[in-house]
Order: sequence, then structure tokens, then C-alpha cells
Amino acid sequence: MSLNTSSISVVDQSNKEVGTRELNPAVFGLDSDDGFVHRVYASLASAQRGGTSAVKNVAQVSGGGKKPFKQKGTGRARQGTTRAAQMRHGGTAHGPNANTSFDSRINKKERRRALCMVLSDCVRQGKVTVINKLELPDVKTKGFVKVQAALNTPTGLFVLAESESNVELSSRNVPNTSVILDGQINLHNLLKSKHVILTEAAVDKLEERLS
Repeated sequence: MSLNTSSISVVDQSNKEVGTRELNPAVFGLDSDDGFVHRVYASLASAQRGGTSAVKNVAQVSGGGKKPFKQKGTGRARQGTTRAAQMRHGGTAHGPNANTSFDSRINKKERRRALCMVLSDCVRQGKVTVINKLELPDVKTKGFVKVQAALNTPTGLFVLAESESNVELSSRNVPNTSVILDGQINLHNLLKSKHVILTEAAVDKLEERLS
């Protein structure tokens, strides 16, 4: 794992450069590892999967309360119910149910490392824009779209350090656009976004939390 130091321009909401900043290489300068990222992403996706299929076991299937034939003297294997798993119309043994878990073991360090790798890839691919702040005077979709047009990011993921109700409410009707806090960032919303717009305060928090 190598660390690549890099700097990035900081712009305001009108896309005018107001400075530059060095990005923490432990968060934004990791080399790519597609196989590792895919393993972590697949694990996180599986953990969100719900147990939606279910079968009835011997206790749940109807019928079979009476012993089908006597215990001894028939020459057949003993049976206690016609609803046993090996019998026709019987219950299913070890089948899926609503409590089935699809989790796989991925520890916090692996999740953090995968997130940093994806953030690093976003920087290398030019998908990341850092703005000094993101504020709107009132709740208007037009105002948010104006900021997007200035930043040349018609779609994307906007990451804030603190909740800004005017920004969050103004973005609700904008397609393919999300406004989240730094603690809500994850592999899924990073990978599906064509643009990632971070406030400087959000970058500070990400570097503090992930480094």
C-alpha cells in the first residue's frame, strides 16, 4: 500500500478558485485494489439483504398428527408422521426462512480501507470537487440547480459536515443528486456517483475519522 500525496483546488459556489489544500494521503492517496473493494462492497450489499423466502418445516406443515403405521412388524422403517422431510407432502429440512442472515465477516479496518481506496480513485479520476462552503438563503430548487450549473455537476453526491436544511430541502426534487453528511458516506453512493462535491469542513471530518 503506497501513499500518494496530492493537492486539490478549493472553489466557492460560483466555481471561482479561492485556494488549494493538501489532501491527507492516508485517506485520498491510496492505490487501487479492485478485488478488495469488490469483496467489501459485496459483503455490505449482502448484509442489507432481507430474508424474503421461507419454507415450512415439519412442525409447520399441516397434517401428520397420527402415526402412519405401527412401530414394529411391518418390515418398513419406523415413521412418526407423514409430514417428515423424507415423506411426500412433508416439511422441508434446513430450508430458508425470514430470519436467514447473509452477513459475511468484514471488520471496521477493512471497511475504512475500502472507503479510502474509492475516495482516492475519485480524486485521481477528477470526480471530486472541494468547495469552501455550501449555503442557500432559502429553500428553492432553482437556487440549488444554479449552484450545480456553476460547478458543472448536473448530478452528484454533495457531502456536508453539518446539516444545512435549506440545501437538503432544495435538493430533494433534483434527479440523480443526493445531499448527505460526512458520516453517511459509503461505498455504494460513492461508486454510483459521477461527481462528488465535498465541503472543506467535510474533508476535515473525513480525514480525521478515516486516517
